Amino acid sequence: MQRIAFAFALLLTTPIYAGPIEKACIQSDRPAASSRLCSCIQGVANQSLTGSDQQKAATFFADPHQAQVTRQSDDPGKEEFWLRYKEWTERAAKNCS
Repeated sequence: MQRIAFAFALLLTTPIYAGPIEKACIQSDRPAASSRLCSCIQGVANQSLTGSDQQKAATFFADPHQAQVTRQSDDPGKEEFWLRYKEWTERAAKNCS
């Protein structure tokens, strides 16, 4: 019976689907990272970013320098991504803080 109760409790507290940003956020070493915050920023990403944008943004958690490289790039695709990324970060900061 205890195993069933434990399994049920685990099911209730585990997200059915954690997106790439939420996973990267939770796995990051940032002190402010919490499941609530990470879930919120993933929700904003779902509304603002494509799946490939989310995959790219998720890599910035492990390697923040790549965000700077992307921001400074002269590549038109990276510039367009950066504008979407910047808008997402502003919305996430507003909605999730």
